[in-house]
Amino acid sequence: MKRDAGATPEAAKVRLLSGGNPQIAKGDGDAPVQAWIAALPGWKRGLGERLDALIVSTVPDVKKAVKWNSPFYGVEGMGWFLSVHAFKDYLKLAFFRGASLQPLPPGTSKTPDTRYLDIREHDPLDEAQLADWIRQATALPGFLAPGA
Repeated sequence: MKRDAGATPEAAKVRLLSGGNPQIAKGDGDAPVQAWIAALPGWKRGLGERLDALIVSTVPDVKKAVKWNSPFYGVEGMGWFLSVHAFKDYLKLAFFRGASLQPLPPGTSKTPDTRYLDIREHDPLDEAQLADWIRQATALPGFLAPGA
């Protein structure tokens, strides 16, 4: 793998899957999420850092994990409300109960409750709207992953 300028030595060892999603071992807590973010290529790393900081500032006691090579964010006893996945040209945020959010996040899913927000390199990030969706999502029962 070609080393990305600015990548940490640990991030340089991470394999990028199809579309540039980092392959990170399943794990609970902040450390695996930070490893996933550090392994993101190019502009996606800064966006991942920005999203993680926004989530933590909105939900200070947020629960974090990496499952299926993606960071998950949740509330203890409520389940997971959001995950992030890297694709070639964008990061995809999945709100597991997104159909209950107002206004609706723009991306639809085969799963009726799930809504997506795709963020590309030059897209403006409406942090106020995103924080509002995060606050709303934390009040709803979340996704309970098998083995969680």
